[in-house]
Amino acid sequence: MNFWLVKQEPSKYSWDEFVKDKTTYWDGVRNYQARNNLMAMKKGDFVFFYHSVVEKSVKGIAQVIKESYQDPTTNDDRWVVVDLKAIKALANPVSLEIIKSDPKLENIALVKQTRLSVLPLSKPEFKHILKLSKTSLDGV
Repeated sequence: MNFWLVKQEPSKYSWDEFVKDKTTYWDGVRNYQARNNLMAMKKGDFVFFYHSVVEKSVKGIAQVIKESYQDPTTNDDRWVVVDLKAIKALANPVSLEIIKSDPKLENIALVKQTRLSVLPLSKPEFKHILKLSKTSLDGV
């Protein structure tokens, strides 16, 4: 199992909208590294949903329910999407400020690759963010 973080501006698609929709395909990725990360996602992987720009915090947990396939929003076959299912909100969102100040997260891709919208996380990083949020998740 792998762990990921996807970033989205809440004004474009918020955690609350995702929860209401229950599932979505993660589209609009037009960066090769982020695309490669989407292609590496496997069914069952856990994904943090991060509000970028305004709130700058991890809001909830999703899970990959369908592996990469052609992005239906473009005819360009270089771009893919994955299907995600909303699992649960974090009990306490974890802000970028908290992440940056935590020595256990000093090498997290969210801090090292700030412009990337789909990021890999290590299992210890994922578990530590869960701990900071005071959220439990079965299977992790």
